[in-house]
Order: sequence, then C-alpha cells, then structure tokens
Amino acid sequence: MGKGISSRQKEMLFYLMTTKLQNKHTSLIGIISDTHGFLHPMAAKALKNTDLIIHAGDINGPVLLSTLQSIAPVVAVRGNMDKGKWALELPETEIVEVGEVLLYVLHDLNKLDIDPAAAGFSAVISGHFHHPFCEKTNGVLFLNPGSASLPRSNYTASVALMYVHERSLDIKFIELE
Repeated sequence: MGKGISSRQKEMLFYLMTTKLQNKHTSLIGIISDTHGFLHPMAAKALKNTDLIIHAGDINGPVLLSTLQSIAPVVAVRGNMDKGKWALELPETEIVEVGEVLLYVLHDLNKLDIDPAAAGFSAVISGHFHHPFCEKTNGVLFLNPGSASLPRSNYTASVALMYVHERSLDIKFIELE
C-alpha cells in the first residue's frame, strides 16, 4: 500500500494547483465518486485532459488516489466506506477555488450543514447515492457524478466533467460502458 503524500505536501500541491487554475481562462474539472477501489479504464480516459480531479468519496484505498494523481492534481474527501489510517488524512469536506468559482465537496449530501448560497458557493459536489444528478437550487448547482464503479438501479457507471469559464459552470456526464 502506498504511503500517500504528507499534509504539508498536500497543502503545497493545493496552493500550486489553485494558483494554476486561477490563472486559466477556462478550466476542466473531472468529478468522480464511489470508485470503491476500482478505476474504470473509461473513467481514466475521460479524466485524462482535466486540470483537476475531484473525488467525492468512497475511494477505498490510497492506490486509487495515486493513480488519479498521475492523471491530474486531486482533491478528495472521505466517504463512509473509506476506512483506515490513510482515510483519516482525508477531510470530510473540502472547499475548492477555481478562478472566480467556489466549490464545496462532501460525500453525503444529507450531511450538508451549511447554506451554500449564503456562503457564496457556486456548486456543491457530492457522491454516495451512486446515480448521477445535476440540479440548480437557489443559484447553487448540486452535482453528483454517479458511481464510477457500482451504479445503482438502472443507472450506468459514470463520471462528470465540469467546464468552468469565469463564473459559468457547464456539466457533461460521461457514461462508462
């Protein structure tokens, strides 16, 4: 099992990544969740040209994070299935700044304990429910990319791509066949 990166290295990577993204006119963010230890080859391909990958939890191991980090910088939160010492290094929530846009990331939307509109967030990104979802409420985009490995009901495994242009967010779901 990989050791992962230290908290200090993570802070520096996040600072450098945030600075890089703030200097871009348009950014492409890959959003993935509920991988449960398996990175679908089509998910890796869909995330290939992203500037940043956000993993909304249920990763199930540091090896998967290392694989994603080889594609693009990664911001990840801990899901309910993320257990062990490696998982304790992951926050339960994360704030990501992409240019003029603030994103709030957590695993289970039912645990949202802030008013994202009042806090100035453009979007709330979550996982947990294993099906894709995208809806705007009170000016805030709520996005769940679906499960990249274990979809529920009649859904297909999926990830999402978020195109950020100034304060505009455009979402594209990618089904993993």
